[in-house]
Amino acid sequence: MVLITGAGNGIGRATALAFAQQGASVVVADISQADGEETASIIIRAGGIAEFFACDVTKDQDVRVLVNRTLETYGKLDIAFNNAGIEIEQSKLADGEEAIYDKIMDVNVKGVWRCMKYQIPAMLQQPTSVIVNTASIAGLGAAPKMSIYSASKHAVIGLTKSAAVEYGKKGLRVNAVCPAVIDTDMYKRATQNDPQKEQYVKKLHPVGRIGLPEEVAAAVLYLCSDMAGFTTGVALPIDGGSTAI
Repeated sequence: MVLITGAGNGIGRATALAFAQQGASVVVADISQADGEETASIIIRAGGIAEFFACDVTKDQDVRVLVNRTLETYGKLDIAFNNAGIEIEQSKLADGEEAIYDKIMDVNVKGVWRCMKYQIPAMLQQPTSVIVNTASIAGLGAAPKMSIYSASKHAVIGLTKSAAVEYGKKGLRVNAVCPAVIDTDMYKRATQNDPQKEQYVKKLHPVGRIGLPEEVAAAVLYLCSDMAGFTTGVALPIDGGSTAI
């Protein structure tokens, strides 16, 4: 049984579909009802099992209810993919605004913390369970004109590693995926009117292209599988070689 936040589109949707194709029951959680219901519908039309629950990860009540409804519906929580996040920053550090800082941190850091806060007690009722959090290669180094976003993703990795150590002996593994630029709606909006920017972004990756949501989903499935049973506290780059430069 898998719970995925930010599952309405992009990496979250691709991962929800991938888990469903493997036979998992999926709780699709998203702030957008339309997007979340569409993801669940795609799974159901393909013969899978899915439920959509609306959730704003900046609201403690929403997250608590999400986990409780998941347990009421399926009786347990095996895997959680905390993927909800935002990127709304386009200025150098000294030009940043406090309101933007607060919004990014509330979603990207406190949102992940809130999710784990309620997921972990439920998951410890089982012999083994897995959490994967979405960080970024911006959490592994610098991100010019995205310093707040970068800080938020460094924090996600810190939460991930700390939880992995705290709960490792209780059967809970906690890892993070760190994507580079991925072909999502966010990427399309940023480059659709600027072909030069698109070419520049592709060149940042030694493989010569950006990543696909399905490639991140494959990494998440691996980290949640028995094949990764000895893997915890890892921040896994999925970056076309970007961090090797």
